[in-house]
Amino acid sequence: MKRRLGWRLAATVTVATIALLAVVAPAWAHEARNVGPYRFLVGWGSEPAFVGQENSIQLILTDRATGKPVQNPGTLKVTAVFGTQTMVFPLEPTFDPDTGLGTPGDYRAWLFPTAPGDYTFHFTGTIGSQKVDESFTSGPTTFNPVQDPTTAEFPLQMPTMTELSQRVSVALPRLASSSQNSRAQLFGILGMVVGALGLAVAIVAIATRKRA
Repeated sequence: MKRRLGWRLAATVTVATIALLAVVAPAWAHEARNVGPYRFLVGWGSEPAFVGQENSIQLILTDRATGKPVQNPGTLKVTAVFGTQTMVFPLEPTFDPDTGLGTPGDYRAWLFPTAPGDYTFHFTGTIGSQKVDESFTSGPTTFNPVQDPTTAEFPLQMPTMTELSQRVSVALPRLASSSQNSRAQLFGILGMVVGALGLAVAIVAIATRKRA
C-alpha cells in the first residue's frame, strides 16, 4: 500500500512539474525588465522565429506590486528595428473580455520577419502616468534572433523569398539580351519563380485570414 502511494505521489509530482514547465517555457527566451510600477516580459510570440513565417512581438505586462496583468496599456506601441530599418506596429490584446478567451496582459504586434539576424523591439508611449521608452534586443541572454528556415527544413530545402527575388533580379537583365530560344527558357524559369511567389503570398493571406 505504501509503495502504491509512493508511486502515485511521484506521478503527481511529475505531472505537476511538466505542467509548470509547459506554462513557463514560452517565457524562457524572453527578457524581463521593471519599468516603473510595471514589469515587462518581451520576446517573440513563437520561438524559434524563422524568416518568412508569421510571428509576433509579445509583451506580457503585469503590475509589479500585485503581479496582476495590466489590461489597459495606454498609448503603448512598439517599433521593430532591424539594422537601419524600422516599422511601427500597434499592440493588440490577446484577451477578449466578451468571450473570456485569451490571456489578460498578453499583447502582440503581428509581423512576418523577412531577414535573419537580431531584432530590436522599442516600446514607447505611456501607461497611466508612467512614460515608457525601452528597447529590447535579441541575444544570448534575452530572446532568440530570427533564423534561416533552411536550418530546420526537411526533407527538402525550399528557397527563401529573398533568394527568389534575387533570382528574378538576375534573370531579368539576361532576358533582355538573350536569343529567342533562351528567352523562352528564361520565361519558363521566371514563370516558375513568379508562381512560387504567388503561392507564398496565398499562404500568407490564408494564414492571416485564419488568425483574423
